Amino acid sequence: MLSLFATAPAFAAERGSVTNLPLPRFVSMKASEGNVRRGPSLSHRIDWVYKRRNMPLQITAEHGHWRRVQDRDGAGGWVHYALLSGVRTAIVEKDMLNLYARPDLSSPVNAQLSLGVVAEVRKCEIEWCELSAGGYRGWARKGAFWGVKPDEQFE
Repeated sequence: MLSLFATAPAFAAERGSVTNLPLPRFVSMKASEGNVRRGPSLSHRIDWVYKRRNMPLQITAEHGHWRRVQDRDGAGGWVHYALLSGVRTAIVEKDMLNLYARPDLSSPVNAQLSLGVVAEVRKCEIEWCELSAGGYRGWARKGAFWGVKPDEQFE
């Protein structure tokens, strides 16, 4: 029997209904302070306030000018899109994270980042990402910071 209905491949990524960008995806806080609401409008109650500029967040849904986000602890809510930036950042989850000169454990260490440092993610390869923080730049293995998917690659 011939089917007239086309089905999407099982591996197709979900897309945002507003931006048509992949969901989930990582962004960062553009503002130094941002209200996190229970729903996607100004009439919804503020549950808490993010107070860290450049903090990495993961967008999990879109509704109009609102994005549902969550932080590394899984806490989240709805934030107005104007408070968010496409600049990729990550938060260090391992104390004294080595930043290597090249994506190779035998290359020189350029710097070490403390637990909780927020770094800009410049690019990612299969197992490594290039990070920048405090005027230092180098490569770190994935898994020691939050803000990129394990299989994500970009320049």
